[in-house]
Amino acid sequence: MAGLSAADVALCATAPLFAALAPEELSFLLENAQAFSYAETQLLFSQGDDADHFFVVLEGRVNIFALTETGDQSIIEVFDGVSTFAEAAIFSSGKYPLNCEVVAGSRLAHVPSAQFLKRLGDNPRLGFHLLSGLSRWQMHMIHEISELKSKSPGQRLASFLLALARDAQDGVQVRLPITKAALASRIGIAPESLSRALARLKEAGVESHGREVVLTDLAALRRLVREDGTS
Repeated sequence: MAGLSAADVALCATAPLFAALAPEELSFLLENAQAFSYAETQLLFSQGDDADHFFVVLEGRVNIFALTETGDQSIIEVFDGVSTFAEAAIFSSGKYPLNCEVVAGSRLAHVPSAQFLKRLGDNPRLGFHLLSGLSRWQMHMIHEISELKSKSPGQRLASFLLALARDAQDGVQVRLPITKAALASRIGIAPESLSRALARLKEAGVESHGREVVLTDLAALRRLVREDGTS
């Protein structure tokens, strides 16, 4: 546990929520934030807990999930770096509506809600800057959704896999952060379409073994994504 370094604050500045803030404004709002590293996967908060913090993923990933009647996890959303999450809870009910699991190797900034809200209350202009950042992100997401609808199931899946691989080299193995059913829902296709898409991506060097996926030809995947979506 430690306060945020100047590099951490600069990293936070790339999150959509903070995109319209000046550096000194962001430093002011995050003055009480602390950085935590997680060597092991663990529960961050449970549904119904007091929302006394919101968070920034500096490195790694968190899974937001609900529990089914049988006690199994149902992944609702996945956040990776650099993104904020749980901020809606501090502005609304004050309770976390779902559960959150931090994946091993992650690093998060914990932002205390009380101090953050007080500083916003004392400086309403900063609140407008946050809304401006969120508005820009909304427009970006609308564009992304429009682009997604023009892509084939295979292209949507290829884009998701490339995002997981980031700047890796051919032969990289990635693990799907959510179940295949949740993945199908996230990229807007039917579960059976996901299976067919995985089969088609074998031609682009994708080898699937359950939730472990090996990408042997990243260039081929990128070419596929750039093609017109016709299949």
